[in-house]
Amino acid sequence: MKRYLSVISLAEARALVERSFAAAPGTVRVPVTQGAVGRITAEPIFARFSVPAIHISAMDGIAVRSADTHGASEQHPVTLPDAARVNTGNIIPPGYDAVIMIEDVWVGSNRDGETYTIRKPVSPWQHVRPVGEDIGESEMILPSNHRIRPHDVGALANYGVTEVAVRNVRAGLIPTGSELVPAGVVPPPGKVVESNTLMAAAVLAEAGVEAHRYPIVPDEYDLITDAVRRGVAENDIVLVSAGSSAGTRDYTASVIADLGEVLAHGVAIKPGKPVIIGQVEEKPVIGLPGYPLAAATVLRELVMPLVARYGLPIPQPERVAARLTTSLHSDIGIDEFVLLSAGRIGERWVAVPQSRGAGVQMSMVRANGYLHIPSQKEGAEAGETVNVRLTVPRAEAEEAVLITGSHDPALDYLADLVRPRGVDIHSTHTGSMGGVIALKKQECHAAPMHLLAPDGTYNTHYLERYMPGTDLVLLCVAERQQGVISRDGLGFDDLPGKTFINRQKGSGTRMLLDHHLAKRGIDPASIAGYGREATTHLAVALAVKTGEAEAGMGVYSAAKALDLAFVPVATERYELVMHREMLDDPRIAALVETVSSEAFKEILQDLGGYETDETGVLRGLRG
Repeated sequence: MKRYLSVISLAEARALVERSFAAAPGTVRVPVTQGAVGRITAEPIFARFSVPAIHISAMDGIAVRSADTHGASEQHPVTLPDAARVNTGNIIPPGYDAVIMIEDVWVGSNRDGETYTIRKPVSPWQHVRPVGEDIGESEMILPSNHRIRPHDVGALANYGVTEVAVRNVRAGLIPTGSELVPAGVVPPPGKVVESNTLMAAAVLAEAGVEAHRYPIVPDEYDLITDAVRRGVAENDIVLVSAGSSAGTRDYTASVIADLGEVLAHGVAIKPGKPVIIGQVEEKPVIGLPGYPLAAATVLRELVMPLVARYGLPIPQPERVAARLTTSLHSDIGIDEFVLLSAGRIGERWVAVPQSRGAGVQMSMVRANGYLHIPSQKEGAEAGETVNVRLTVPRAEAEEAVLITGSHDPALDYLADLVRPRGVDIHSTHTGSMGGVIALKKQECHAAPMHLLAPDGTYNTHYLERYMPGTDLVLLCVAERQQGVISRDGLGFDDLPGKTFINRQKGSGTRMLLDHHLAKRGIDPASIAGYGREATTHLAVALAVKTGEAEAGMGVYSAAKALDLAFVPVATERYELVMHREMLDDPRIAALVETVSSEAFKEILQDLGGYETDETGVLRGLRG
């Protein structure tokens, strides 16, 4: 069996990269008018001429000889023997060394023309922009190792510079895998879209690297060898995507070994362990794991420090101290990186972990930060204050609104509708009871729920039971239809003997299902798949759509979205529950207004299965 050549620590891997590669950047000249912004200067840049190139007036007024103005005062006005009218930016005529603002001049006339009388003196060069006041010929405009900013471009052009020498680092990105299809192609069964090098190219380009993506290379040793050989010839850094594990079709390590040297195969990081660090012709060749989260981790933790050694500055993430909502176990000896959604609730920050699956690309999309669990720690406990590294500016993270509890497809549309108002919704689907617990711990801004009580009411019974004495408000999103989703129009009484996909324990949908099973005297054990759980209505619908289950319980909008049959079972009240004090938060106020809006009600009508008469209605609960 093939095994990793070696597994080294993250610290050892970074040290290995640092000592193994010279990291000497190239230099290219780029026009100032295009492609210069964001690039790093490779050498100092000097002005080609002085600005201004000759003495010019800084004011509208008259050019004078300063010596002629001596003695002028309110008591002793002086009529100047000689002066010349000038406007702002005019050249100062020879012989004059100052300008008097026209507002300080009494203009008269005689047979020889205008006369100019003043009542206060001026000093030499007053209101005159002398040669080189802005910059002198041959003076340095920008030093080397400077990131060119948008306003630098205007200055460079103004001082006669038409092109600049900038640091140039080329990275070749080689996607490998016979299962890959290009972006823009709908993959047939068994195929996946090649996205890792797209992501890597964007990350590198943001850092100022010239990234070149090569065509997809099938899992054939000779073809991969040719691609790597070409990549090394044409670039400073080569990244080979996928093929870094120990499968029978993983050739990256063998190719690097045959062309050069494998320095390390396996780094104790999670996700990202199968990474390869190699060199060919003294250039770094990095084998990225195929899973997107693993590839992203390797890019951030190993490739970007390498890029920084080429003289391209890499911004460091802002950090916030946040309370962790969920315990995270981690193995000793492994540096683990966990994606999070962080949000400010009142005066403190809360961090909600995203899925830790290396293939769950949406975790990166949903997250706005991450947690590093060092190799010497066994994890982090719920309630612990952790150091979150933000992947967005802090100001953007301040806009996050954490919504934890029951899932509904309408939440995605609500998030889109409220985003222009500076609200960034981060939803975590833990089920209605999970939302109650998060709300009780003040680990979310709002908890969506639809908990059916024995008396037929929704939500208030459970809130009074689990949060007695708490001042809460309930915002009605909609009354929605729940029912059986299937391909063949199955009803509730058809469920025994059918394969089923269930919702997680504690979800309102699961409780509704159990209520109706008990009401009809149906034994859950008679339903194959009763114990199999999904966390969203769309996940239930997808399982039915793909044939993994014959039926599932969910909302009508999920069935409609995937063109599945739906048989109604109940209409329930779906509400967002919040601490009353949250209404004073501008983000929550915007959320409440958006739920109440006609635009949101129209969206619900289009989705189908929602009654909007109560949408936007607030009701209070004081436990």
